[in-house]
Amino acid sequence: MANIAISQILLLGTFVLSMGIPLALASPIIYNPLPIRFNQNLTEELSTNDIPTGEGGYQRDYRLFLQSGDQITIDLTSEEFDPTIVLIASDGTTVGENDDGPEGDSNSLLFARIQESGEYIVRVKSFGATGTGTFTLKVTRLRPVNN
Repeated sequence: MANIAISQILLLGTFVLSMGIPLALASPIIYNPLPIRFNQNLTEELSTNDIPTGEGGYQRDYRLFLQSGDQITIDLTSEEFDPTIVLIASDGTTVGENDDGPEGDSNSLLFARIQESGEYIVRVKSFGATGTGTFTLKVTRLRPVNN
């Protein structure tokens, strides 16, 4: 196999050519949202290894299957950065977004009623250039209370 390298990083379809790395050794950058389950208290770290927002911050995506009629809450907290939560439908449209929760702090709380069944993206991101750090994410499916 030819030992091909170029002087700039280029993304060409599924091929990745990068400075000084032979083509045979270059690995493609693949977008693969992480799975999340209902009622899972997920504590993770948003870092410079995550997706840049273009505003100086970073974001990480999680995937979740939701059914038509589901009513959910998404709770995102962090003591280290100003978290923003975004819920995105499978067609790429934003279902809802929240930067600051109802208590007036910088944590995020989003309520949504799902209109169409499918896989959704729960996006965790830092507001503006507020950076990186530890966060806790929880998605809850709300159920009616029977008396």
